[in-house]
Amino acid sequence: MDFLTNINIQFYILAYFVGGIPFGLLLAKYIGGVDIKKEGSGSIGATNVLRVLKKRDPVLAKQLSISTLLLDASKGLMVLASASLVGVSEETKWAIAILAVVGHCFSPYLKFEGGKGVATGVGVMIYMLPVETFIAIIVWAISIKTIKISSVSSLLGLTALVIASFIIHPEIPVIKTHAPVLILFFIIVYKHLPNIIYLFQGKEKKIT
Repeated sequence: MDFLTNINIQFYILAYFVGGIPFGLLLAKYIGGVDIKKEGSGSIGATNVLRVLKKRDPVLAKQLSISTLLLDASKGLMVLASASLVGVSEETKWAIAILAVVGHCFSPYLKFEGGKGVATGVGVMIYMLPVETFIAIIVWAISIKTIKISSVSSLLGLTALVIASFIIHPEIPVIKTHAPVLILFFIIVYKHLPNIIYLFQGKEKKIT
C-alpha cells in the first residue's frame, strides 16, 4: 500500500472521485425535486437539468442548469489548482485532467455511468490550454445560438479546441505530445455516440 503515499497517486484518486460527483443530479433532486436520471435524456449534465426542470419552473431550471455547469467545470479545475500548489509535474497535471473527466463520465457514485464530460473537460482545459479553450467556447457559443443543438455545439467546440491545439502548440509544452488532448477528445465523443446516432436519425432535440 506504499503507493498510496505517493502524492501523484493521491491526486489521481482525488481527481477521479471529485470528478465523479454528480452535481446536476444532486441539485435537481434536492432543490428541484426531480430525478433527472429518469427523465429527459437521462444525462446528469446541465442541458438535461434545464430541459427537465424547465417544464416545472423555468427560472429555477435556468439557475440550477448554470450552477451545474459551473460546478462540473470546477471539479477538475480545483484539483489541478491544488496539485499545482504542491508542485506536481506537468505530466501529472495532464493525468489529473484526464481522470477528472473520466470520473465525471464514469462516476463511481452512479455505477460507473455519468455525464458527457463537456463542462468538466472545459474546466480542466481552461487550466491546461486556456487560449485553445477560449476559442472552443466561442465556437460553442456561436453554434448554440445558431444550431441550438447542445450535442452538436459541444462537439464542434471540442473539435475546434483540438484543431487549435495543433496550430497554436505543434508540440504541447513540456510533454511534447497531443496524446492527452486526443484522449479527452475520444472520451467525450464516445459519450456522445447516442446523440450522434439520434442526430443522423433526425431525433436529436434542439434547446428551446
